[in-house]
Amino acid sequence: MTACERGGCPGALGKTGFCKICGLPPGPPEEPARREKPTLVIPGPGDAPTRITSTVVTRSQQMAGHATADDRVPLPIVELPDVAGRLLTEPHVPEEERFCGKHGCTGTPVGRSIGGGTAPAEGFCPVCRTPFSFSPKLAAGDVVDGRYQVLGCVARGGLGFVYLATDSGLGGMHVALKGLINTNNTAAVRIAETESQVLTALEHPNIVRILNVVGHEGFRYIVMEFVDGLSLREIKNRGRAGLDSSEGRLLVEHVVAYGREILTALDYLHGEGLLYCDMKPDNVIHGEKRIKLIDFGAIRKISDDESPAVGTEHYQVTPRERAKHGLTVRSDIHTVGVTLRELFQASDGWSVTRDARGVRFGIESFIRVLDRATAPFEQRFATAREMLVQLDGVLGEILSLRDRQSRPAGSTLFTEGAVLLDAGLGQAPPLEHWTRGTPVSLGDRPAAAEIAVGLPLPREDPEDSQANFLRAVRAPDAARLLKKLDKVPGSVEVEFRRCRARLELGATIEGALAVAEAERLLGERAVHDWRVAWHRGLLALGAGDFAAAKEKFAAVYRDIPGEEPPKLALGLCEEHLNGAAAAERYYDALWARDRSQVSAAFGLARVRLLRGNRAAAVEILDQVPEFSRYDEAARIAGVRVLSAPMPGTGDLPASAELDDAVVRLSALDLDGDALDRLVTAVRETALAAVLTGQDGITDGEILRSTETGARTVLDKSYRRLAHHAPAPEPHDVLIDLANSVRPVTLV
Repeated sequence: MTACERGGCPGALGKTGFCKICGLPPGPPEEPARREKPTLVIPGPGDAPTRITSTVVTRSQQMAGHATADDRVPLPIVELPDVAGRLLTEPHVPEEERFCGKHGCTGTPVGRSIGGGTAPAEGFCPVCRTPFSFSPKLAAGDVVDGRYQVLGCVARGGLGFVYLATDSGLGGMHVALKGLINTNNTAAVRIAETESQVLTALEHPNIVRILNVVGHEGFRYIVMEFVDGLSLREIKNRGRAGLDSSEGRLLVEHVVAYGREILTALDYLHGEGLLYCDMKPDNVIHGEKRIKLIDFGAIRKISDDESPAVGTEHYQVTPRERAKHGLTVRSDIHTVGVTLRELFQASDGWSVTRDARGVRFGIESFIRVLDRATAPFEQRFATAREMLVQLDGVLGEILSLRDRQSRPAGSTLFTEGAVLLDAGLGQAPPLEHWTRGTPVSLGDRPAAAEIAVGLPLPREDPEDSQANFLRAVRAPDAARLLKKLDKVPGSVEVEFRRCRARLELGATIEGALAVAEAERLLGERAVHDWRVAWHRGLLALGAGDFAAAKEKFAAVYRDIPGEEPPKLALGLCEEHLNGAAAAERYYDALWARDRSQVSAAFGLARVRLLRGNRAAAVEILDQVPEFSRYDEAARIAGVRVLSAPMPGTGDLPASAELDDAVVRLSALDLDGDALDRLVTAVRETALAAVLTGQDGITDGEILRSTETGARTVLDKSYRRLAHHAPAPEPHDVLIDLANSVRPVTLV
């Protein structure tokens, strides 16, 4: 068997090419090979059978995000009910649901009571005289096809009764038999035939398997695997009623996990050219090991625009959308969104208070996924995979906010940020701080222009007409890149690249013209393309307009709430508009989930510094992994935080903090220039502390505990910096500084 190997998944691929554990196709080859699959035939309304062929996952679909296969996806603990206790004592069809099923007479009420008497379960339609029967056709003890012994009826679907039986041919294993309620319903007969044909050809770990199709006393039954578990409807009701133990209670991450499992199955169906059409909590069973989709009576071809729609009205798109677009992949996604919202309203997330931190942020991200899944047609997720990868991101966010364990995940929507947005805190103060009086503070925030060119970049659409050129083009600077871009025909991605080059040169007006051209090329799609909003946000930053930038980045967060860069952008905007405390929730969510988001760690450090808590700021910086490319920057920042005046108050560090800074400084492997500047900054603070009467500073190579000693070592630092001066004027400034602190001597 072929191993899955997607994201470390230990599963193996089934004959259809989808993993038996994670439910996803293998990843990430450029063009997965086609696999031979069973012929799947679904008859249309009176037409000849049509062969449905498999579809290959394209590179553009793979670019939809960072979907990960994880067999550790959290699901609530479900106490499986006793099988015998699930048998219905009196299975029946409610009177108000009984109608004639003959074509042309559909909708005529039948089986109704007269004068308060008992409603007949069998009889004849008063209009067309077609017989009807709503009585179960099987009873306990019946043996079907010589091997299936019926135990009783366990459920009633929209079209048929479901019976529990044992299979003598498989050692008494439990199976489910599904038959029609009213065999004279012509539409129901056709739907049942479709369902049996569909399930015979499908193979996916989250889809119930059909084992056989048999006849018994003139009636036809589908034999399916029996999924022992609870429907999501039952789980929802138990959660709402508070019937589950603390271990089994429905958490918001369980709802997200249900969503991603459902979407893996729908992604498979859509790849087969099929629509499910009837997603709702009743049609998903949480079994012993995983969830299963059941009841495929509403399934239809994506291309089928003639068959009558089958589904549950509450979960369906509006009649106006059905009239304009028919049933589509997006209408399937809508049903998933409504289903998950119902489950969410029964989970712990529904009652979480609106605090600034904690799991609430992840819940807000999840709500954005639900909002987009149920949004109008054009704004809705276009594919199940597109929604799935956003749920993956949200799931990791919620889990990390819950247990504070990092769960990094790379994105294929954005490149990794190439710039640390630290406002210089991760570097030694520049020489200009002394030669020109350029102020530096632990509370400095990244400037708007710095953010505009430093945020992660959207990856190019591989289907763009100039994708190959953009992958190959290289230029030493933005100006020369623009010259090369002018030599190729325009495309959406060329214009986005041109916009970013203009931003690097500070030409925001020309950058806006490039985005306008990209919008023109996109046409009607532009209003729903998050890349446009992202670049409009960058342009607003280039112009220093944080309010406008926040509005654009909020639109991106709305569309792709599982991605990290929009949250970083919003945090930086909030920090400028409303202060570090307003940005904290964004930084905290990013840092809790992904330790590669070092710009967020620096943001959290600024928050703690503005609260006067050096130790908490250093604690955050110490969490930057040693293998990170920003490890050295975080360690330099730790030295500066422990050895510089506090922002806002100017409070000096304690002697123990200065000693800690010296220990950290000694462990750094810096070049001479940067080391000299950092040592000078530490010595300046130490002298200021000594002059205020502070004692307890440990004598050593870097610091001295007396005023004379502190002045002497700082004098040496300024003179060493003078050696690095690029011109006579800054050299003289540094010598003057040295003379100003030099201790008074008799010589």
